[in-house]
Amino acid sequence: MSIDTSEQFEKMKKIGSIVANCLAFLKAKARPGMSTLELDEMAGKFLEEHGAFSAPKTVYSFPGFTCISLEKTTAHGIPSPTIIKEGDLLNIDVSAHLDGYYADNGESFLVGGKGDEFKKRLCKAAKKSLNMALKKATAGGKISALGKEVEKVADSFGFTIIENLGGHGVGRSLHEKPEFIASFFDEDDKRVFEENCIVAVEPFISNGGTWIRKAKDGWGLYHPKFYSAQKEHTIMITKDKPYIFTNPTKSY
Repeated sequence: MSIDTSEQFEKMKKIGSIVANCLAFLKAKARPGMSTLELDEMAGKFLEEHGAFSAPKTVYSFPGFTCISLEKTTAHGIPSPTIIKEGDLLNIDVSAHLDGYYADNGESFLVGGKGDEFKKRLCKAAKKSLNMALKKATAGGKISALGKEVEKVADSFGFTIIENLGGHGVGRSLHEKPEFIASFFDEDDKRVFEENCIVAVEPFISNGGTWIRKAKDGWGLYHPKFYSAQKEHTIMITKDKPYIFTNPTKSY
């Protein structure tokens, strides 16, 4: 979607802060010994208390309020009784809607603060790649420029990119145009960003994988051998630096 009025902007700010604060809340609550289902139930209560509705549940009938992906599950993990262990790589993706407006954000992190060094580096690379990509997210700029920046960061860490996952337009629905904002440079992609359009940018960095598979449960996306990390923001494209709707406004 494109922001045309101050009312639209304020509604995007509201839902953006809700999903961002929900993610920050879940990161603070995640600990070894709890299940991903417990964490998801906390997310459901958080969204309800703030008047918002889970986007994956209401749009796609996803069996959870949030997508919680553990270890080698890259994305769209179903919350379950599986117990989280110290040092596990956890990805939480929170998307929700309120008053007809949608926002989406996610992040990978290590539970308990300890874990394998390469997992820490994966999370660092994912965060840095998003920050670098956002510097190229300007009105009139090529969408493919974001993937080029992600590639540079991945290469500098000695990592690879998951090529069949990418960002997307968001706003009046969870997924809309522009479709598939790649995390790699595609020289054939001639699209440019329009001013005031809303997109979710989410690079996926791996320690060796380039293509993920769908799990038998029909939802989870995973690599059988390698790990992946993601960082995602919902932003508005401007002539200067993008406006980030999903920076948390509270600490937990």
